[in-house]
Amino acid sequence: MSMKLLLTSLGLTNNSIRKALIDLLGKPIEESKAVFIPTAMYAMSEASSLVWEVLKEQNEIGWQELGVLELTAFPSILQEHWLPALEAADVLMIGGGNTPYLSYWMQASGLAKRLPELLKNTVYVGVSAGSMVMTHSIHI
Repeated sequence: MSMKLLLTSLGLTNNSIRKALIDLLGKPIEESKAVFIPTAMYAMSEASSLVWEVLKEQNEIGWQELGVLELTAFPSILQEHWLPALEAADVLMIGGGNTPYLSYWMQASGLAKRLPELLKNTVYVGVSAGSMVMTHSIHI
């Protein structure tokens, strides 16, 4: 199985990265649905203001539809409330922040286990920590 991964340090910050995403999608960003997961940011002291700034940037990208899911909520809500959004997304964008915190919540939420199946039809865009968690192992 091949996965479509776009691993970045700062996200869709320039035209070449945007073009790479469009190539992976096979269609314009404006016709694509994205789900953004900001979980890694919450382990940072500036999280409250940073999350709003990043969400504003995500909204300005021009997605057809943009959803936000928080991994720390997954264990307390039924799977049928969050899984359909992930399955319908063209892009799963995992934001930056604290890599070990993100790795923990990807495992605890069950997302890590679901990624191989989800990424058969979805492009994964990692931003900083969101990129690092896709490596075979993390040694800090």
